Amino acid sequence: MTLAPARTSILPDRITTPTLRTFIRGVTSVDEVGAAERVAALSKRSIKRESKRAALDLIIRMMDLTTLEGKDTPGKVIQLSAKAVRPDPTDPTIPSVAAVCVYPAMVPYVVQATEGTGIHVASVATYFPSGQVDTKLKVQETRDVVAAGADEVDMVIDRGAFLSGEYFKVFDEVRRTKEAAGDAHLKVILETGELETLDNVRRASMLAMAAGADFIKTSTGKVSPAAKLDVTLVMLEAIRDFHDATGVKVGMKPAGGVRTSKDAMKYLLVLNETLGEGWMTPDWFRFGASSLLNDVLMQIRWLETGRYASPDYFTKD
Repeated sequence: MTLAPARTSILPDRITTPTLRTFIRGVTSVDEVGAAERVAALSKRSIKRESKRAALDLIIRMMDLTTLEGKDTPGKVIQLSAKAVRPDPTDPTIPSVAAVCVYPAMVPYVVQATEGTGIHVASVATYFPSGQVDTKLKVQETRDVVAAGADEVDMVIDRGAFLSGEYFKVFDEVRRTKEAAGDAHLKVILETGELETLDNVRRASMLAMAAGADFIKTSTGKVSPAAKLDVTLVMLEAIRDFHDATGVKVGMKPAGGVRTSKDAMKYLLVLNETLGEGWMTPDWFRFGASSLLNDVLMQIRWLETGRYASPDYFTKD
């Protein structure tokens, strides 16, 4: 794979582990206190009532409705796909979600259930969630999920390699996975809960984007902590700086731990303040979500009727 010249413009002429180490050392450090203060200040802001329904609809349109459990079945996935298309069957004004995200074996069922709806089919790959397998197997799994019909691939980086300073291994796996994905969008999961520092989050973000990521994503949802506002802010700032340096636009996906509409609103505020309206679309921002959708539906019902519906009113899957 030949990376786009714009992406390589910030990389050393010869890409090796030593040159990538130099590149990583040159990434600006994070002011952790400043990041915490900024997200605390933004979290205090509120969205006016008249804008709240539009914001709730946007959150739904930005969702990757997800199930990644060992007990997933075709029936469960088909039911989830139906909910993705019509989140509340009694209210046709509520939009569909952006994508349904599942394990590789479940991809054909999502493809069938969402055909003609415009909903994207996302699959985790590269031996999610650990990523601890030979690169050739990761690349083959990526080819397999795309052949099965996935048009978005969520890969995991090798966190052990990154933390050991094996930056070329991480870079090369992202590059080769992007090549295997072809026209499918590649979301690169950093698993920020295992990266230990915000500096590492920023460095991993820059490395993934330089290697070809279409999106960068916080978490698998299998490690605690998962998505956090300060981590998301650091990743958004890395996206901004990468765009300023290369002209390449990259998307963002917080995943794991965003369970309420109130939490999701905070992410939208941080997104808007950091990257602006150009990123305030499902094309450039997603929520990895499972329980979030029902909370948003409850908030919409409250806006319309002044009463909360019981959680039991909405399907669990």
